[in-house]
This record gives sequence, C-alpha cells and structure tokens, in this order.
Amino acid sequence: MVQYNFKKITVVPTGKDFVDIILSRTQRQTPTVVHKGYAIARIRQFYMRKVKYTQSNFHEKLSTIIEEFPRLGDIHPFYGDLLHVLYNKDHYKLALGQINTARNLIGKISKDYVKLLKYGDSLYRCKTLKVAALGRMCTVIKRVGPSLAYLEQIRQHMARLPSIDPNTRTILICGYPNVGKSSFMNKITRADVDVQPYAFTTKSLFVGHTDYKYLRYQVIDTPGILDRPFEDRNIIEMCSITALAHLRAAVLFFLDISGTCGYSIQQQAALFHSIKSLFMNKPLVIVCNKTDLQPFESLSEEDKKLVMEMKAEATKTVIGQGGEATNDEGVLLTMSTLTEEGVIAVKNTACERLLDQRVEQKMKSKKLNDCLNRFHVAMPKPRDQKDRPACIPQAVLEARAKNAEAAAEKEKRKLERDLENENGGAGVYSASLKKHYILAHDEWKEDIMPEILDGHNVADFIDPDILLRLEELEREEGLRQEQEEDDDFEMDGAELTPEQQADLAKIRKKKSLLIREHRIKKSTAESRPIVPRKFDKARIFTTQRMGRELSSLGINPKEAINRARSKSRGRKRERSLGENDGIDSMDVDDDNKKRRLMPRSRSRSKSRPPNEVIPGEGLKDSMQKSKAINLAKKSVNKRNKEARRGEADRTIPTTRPKHLMTGKRGIGKTQRR
Repeated sequence: MVQYNFKKITVVPTGKDFVDIILSRTQRQTPTVVHKGYAIARIRQFYMRKVKYTQSNFHEKLSTIIEEFPRLGDIHPFYGDLLHVLYNKDHYKLALGQINTARNLIGKISKDYVKLLKYGDSLYRCKTLKVAALGRMCTVIKRVGPSLAYLEQIRQHMARLPSIDPNTRTILICGYPNVGKSSFMNKITRADVDVQPYAFTTKSLFVGHTDYKYLRYQVIDTPGILDRPFEDRNIIEMCSITALAHLRAAVLFFLDISGTCGYSIQQQAALFHSIKSLFMNKPLVIVCNKTDLQPFESLSEEDKKLVMEMKAEATKTVIGQGGEATNDEGVLLTMSTLTEEGVIAVKNTACERLLDQRVEQKMKSKKLNDCLNRFHVAMPKPRDQKDRPACIPQAVLEARAKNAEAAAEKEKRKLERDLENENGGAGVYSASLKKHYILAHDEWKEDIMPEILDGHNVADFIDPDILLRLEELEREEGLRQEQEEDDDFEMDGAELTPEQQADLAKIRKKKSLLIREHRIKKSTAESRPIVPRKFDKARIFTTQRMGRELSSLGINPKEAINRARSKSRGRKRERSLGENDGIDSMDVDDDNKKRRLMPRSRSRSKSRPPNEVIPGEGLKDSMQKSKAINLAKKSVNKRNKEARRGEADRTIPTTRPKHLMTGKRGIGKTQRR
C-alpha cells in the first residue's frame, strides 16, 4: 500500500480568492442585522462574534494547508530529496513558514481587537473596530499571496508525481539516454511510456508493475544519465540519481552495444564506474541491449574487455566497509527489445536476485528468532522398509488425457480471424452469418431467402437473361450509329446554282470566323475580365447593327429592336400608375390588373424578409417563424459562450448572489442554512 498520496492535498486558493471565501462565509453564517437601540453588551457581542468567526475560519484554512503539505523531515528520504531536487526545499520551507506566520498574526490581530471591542461604547465605534480587524486580517493574507500561488504550483506538480512505494520490491532501470530502458519497461509491465528515437524522451520517473512467483514488483523507469560532474547535472538527471541513492532495489544497468544511442561503450563504461558507489548493497544486472543490431560475440576485443571489467565490478557486494565476491551467474545478460529475445530472462533474473537478497537480509535480522520459535516443521518417520512411490489414480490420468485432447481440438479449430487471413484479409473477407443456423440439412444454410415487396416475391420479376438482352441492344445501337455515320456527307456544291453556291460560301466563311473567335476567347478566358455592355467601346453589340443584319436577311427588325429595348430598361423609377395615365384604379375588371399589381421598380431586386414563411417550412405564420428564430438564437448563446471560454477563464456563476442581495436576517437561528 502506498504511504504517500500527494493527490489528496487540498487546492490552495489565491490571496484574493482566500479573502472572498472567508468573508462570504462570515456574512452567510453569522447574524447580519444590528440596531443602535440594542443594549451595548448585545452590540459588542454581535461584532466580537464576527471577528472571532473570521479568525477561526482563517486559522482552519491555513492549518489545513500547513498540515497537508508533507514535512521534508518526516517523510522517506527518497521523497525528501526528490522534492528538494524539483522545488528547492529552502523555498518550500520558507513558503510554509510564511503561511504559519500569517496564521499567528491573524490570531494576534483577533485577540487584540476582541479586547478593544469589549470596551466599545457605541455601535459606530464597535463597527469601526470590526472593519479594522477584518481589513488587517485580509491584508496579512494578501501579503502572503505569492507564497500561496507558489504552494498551489507545487501541489499541482506533486499531484502528477508517480505513486512510488520506497519499501516494496523494486526494479530500477538506469543507463545512458536512448539505450532502450523505456522499451523494456513497456514489454514487462502495463505502463505506456513514450518511446522515441532520440535522447531524453523520458524526462521524469515512470512506474509500472509486474508479477513474478505470485509477487508484485514495482518497476521504475528513470531518465537517462550523462557522465559529467555531479554539480553539472540537471533536474532530469538528478531524479535518477535520487532514486538510485535512496531506493532498495535491483538495478538494471543498460548498455547499448550497437552504439546507435550516440554513445560508445567506452563512454557508457565510464558512466558505470562514476556512479558505481550508488549500487552498493543492491543486486546489479548489466544488460547488453540491441543485440539484433550488434551481437555480443562480434564486439571488438577492447569493448569486450570494458564489459568484462564492468561485470567484475558488478559481482562485488559490499558488506559493511569491505567487499566480498559473490556468484557472477546472471550478472551480465544480453537482450533485444525489438525481437523480445532475452526480455523475460532479464526480468526473471532481476526479480530472483532481489528476492534472494531480501530473504537473506530477513534471515540476518533479530526478528527471525522470534518467528522461528512459532514454527514446527514435522518430518514423518518411516514405519517399515516398504517402498511407497507416488501413485496417480487412473481416473485422474483419464481426465488429463481427455483435457489434452480437447485442447488439441481447440487449437485445430479455425477461428474467424484465420478464415479472414486466408480469404483476403480485412475489408475483403465477409463473414457468413448463416453458418451457425440450426437446420435439418447443412446445405440449406446458404439457400437464397426470398425478398417480399408489396406481397410479391422480387425474384419472380427478375429476368435471368437481362445481360444477354443488354448485349443485343448495345450491338443493335452500334450498327445503327455506323449507318448514320455512313449517311453523312459533305456538300461539295457541284449540283447547286451560282446563288446557292455564293450563300454556301458565306455560311462557311461565317462558320470559320465564329470558330476562330471562339478559340481565341477560350484561350484567354481565364485572364480576360468580363466587360459590362456600357463600357463596350467597340460598340459591337448595338441595336443598329442588329437591325442592319436582320434587314440584310429580309426580316423586319422593328419588333426585335423594341423587345431588346424593353428588356434593357435602366434603374430609373417608373411613374406610379394612376389617373394621369388614363387608368381607373378602382376598375378590378381592367386588363391592366396585373400591371397595377406589379412592383414600381422591376429592375431593383428585393430580398425576402427573414420572418416570411416559405411553403414547406412547417410554420403557421410569420409571427410563429419570428418566435422560432428568437428561440434558436437564444439556445446557441450558452454553447457559444462555453466554446469561447478556456480553462483559465474565471467563472462567475452569478453576479448577484442571493445570500448577499436578499433581505437580512435577525440574530436568531441559522439552522435553515
């Protein structure tokens, strides 16, 4: 069970919020009405109660902050040093000391002003003393505002720290950056540590859990460490150093023998020798990782010598001041997290060595004798010389054989996944939903079920020869098109009269001109702006030209010109129709009724008003539509407001809280709150 749970620390409010909380609670939970006609003892009691209640609230809140934050001297040294590395314990203690000083100052202010209130001789003087007392208390809180903000930041960071139990069975993974520590952690635990092909991906301690021999082990992935002086190491590296120094754990020192991490074996060996003092009295395993890229046997003699020197150092276990060599089996292991070769062997070796060391330490402790006195191991004595080997009943053997057959049959059975892989994979294979139907005959399962539509079987109306008929129709259509192409001919003009030949030449010339103009326009269509007709400088499209062309063809152009002019009227407002035009506006049977009902300016377009009902909308009238539009606008107001609000925005649920704005209560009971 984890002893330290920093997630339960209460949120620390800012200085302004602190004042608002306390004064609001004082206003809500103490009487709020006093009159100058009251006896002076009652007036004094009223204001003394306000001051005492405010002081007790401040004291309670500040005491909660001081008590819930851990004291660095009372917690495990691992957490004490980790907090010092992350936050600087001097600043941390100073902030808590300022909070404690503020608590004492508020108590002193309350004591002084209560003493003065005992001698208040009027309501005005008592009220002034109360205001001064509360004001000085709030000033003290505002002065420690930076300390409160600093403690809140520390609380948020501590809540994100992993829950590490310093006293349980622990496996610690360390080494240079990018040597495969996080990949190994993801293989043996359910943790999901980010793995990237660059250094310092892991910036803090990560915790996972694994099981070995029915025991739970805590696995800690530490950030990478560089070989440099102690004072030059940054906060990320110091987290690893703190864990190595204070946790009783089996240490896995990872070596990247392929060199893809960016550091040579010589540099990694130098790091091992510089921090080997942290491995004292701890089971140590040197893990040569990434053997898929560089097998251990193919290393150079110089690199092998460095690794063997590290192995010799790892086999020494320091007891007291001297060192004693121990069994070197399992000290040096090879592994590849990519192919998972040797991963389980490394885990089992580390767990086994840690377990042996913990048992050995318990055997040397003084408590062992007290425990052994409670145990009695009974050893049975032989009653005769007859040999009695272990006997397994026949029923057990038969049950075991039957279970083995069932397991083999289960392995032979094809799963839906196997069928999917055999038949094209996901997206191609479609599982049959009829295979598990319980029918008299298995061949019935794939029968096509009739589809009934309006009481008729759809299959009765399907023509089985529809594809053949379609091919015949396409063949006939092709023959017909070929005949039409053969019938087309180009008029050569040999059998035409001279007049017809002249007309034909004009037509062909006109056609070629049109084709040429069209091609020119098409080639410059993208870059050519559309020119309004009023800016047509060439005067290509005019009614005079149209009249000349129609006259040359022998057509009277008058009607066409009048129709063109009537359609291209300007935006000038027409005169309203009335008695000046000789039209009786009261004559409902007049032929010009449609004309009278037309808008005054046809050339100016009119937009539809928003509340006009369009057929098919399902609304009764414009009033109902206006109401629906207003309701729709109001419904999205709250969503729009929520969408624009960020997590840092201050939320004021109500600007006029009822308990501050409604009628004041007397000095009576407050049970109804």
